[in-house]
Amino acid sequence: MNLSTFTQSLTSDAPPSGLSVYLQAMWHEGSGDWQKAHELIQDLPDKTAAWLHAYLHRKEGDTWNADYWYHRAGRQRPQLTLDEEWQSITTTLFEV
Repeated sequence: MNLSTFTQSLTSDAPPSGLSVYLQAMWHEGSGDWQKAHELIQDLPDKTAAWLHAYLHRKEGDTWNADYWYHRAGRQRPQLTLDEEWQSITTTLFEV
């Protein structure tokens, strides 16, 4: 699977099988289910989860909370649109 097929799958009822929890979260967010995406990663202790958590709070409009999670991820809030950041995160997750 690549970003193109992943993006095409967003209209399906469920994420494709075999995705990491991170890609599952990005799939749910991309499909419009912010809450499910947040539930999947909110309790994970690693920097990747913190990055996704930051993005989700940025999308929510909670800049202070987003910046806290970017810091936990060892990153700064990007100067990208939310769509560009979604693509950047998802592309990176496919490269790992």
